[in-house]
Amino acid sequence: MGNSKSFLTLAAASALLLCTLGAHAQESRSLVMQDSKPDVWLNAGMLSYHFDRDKHYREFNYGLGAEAIFSPNHAAIVGTYKNSESHQSHYLGYEYRPFHWQPAGLEVSAGVAVSLIDGYPMENNTGWFIAPFPVLNVEGKQFGANFILIPNIKHGGALAMQLKMKVW
Repeated sequence: MGNSKSFLTLAAASALLLCTLGAHAQESRSLVMQDSKPDVWLNAGMLSYHFDRDKHYREFNYGLGAEAIFSPNHAAIVGTYKNSESHQSHYLGYEYRPFHWQPAGLEVSAGVAVSLIDGYPMENNTGWFIAPFPVLNVEGKQFGANFILIPNIKHGGALAMQLKMKVW
């Protein structure tokens, strides 16, 4: 229990620091999107690479997810996937993405996602829990990818990638 509290404290402090730094970051896109509709992206789950290779976690985490980008800095995420422990997980979250670049015609943003997630037996006995994650989003006109660092101290953590397609 002490490790969980320490991790959450560290993650919350990191998120706060990222938000503070993001307030000073120069953005490449305007703060208000040009039309009032959000950009909507769909993904088919994620691929994950677990740092503790001895635990043999599932690394093809298929599912269905959606991301609605309301402004360059703010997005909502929702979805379901077969998690690394072979249980069904659901998530609902918010992304704050204050850092922006435009290399080679791509929109790249970085920030933090804070999500409610369920389905992990080792975390709240498959119940819901709060999880903050550093994220890097790379978006073209129709296709993109989200890179998510999963800093799990007890279970070794992972790096995940979601491939996504813009549908609206």
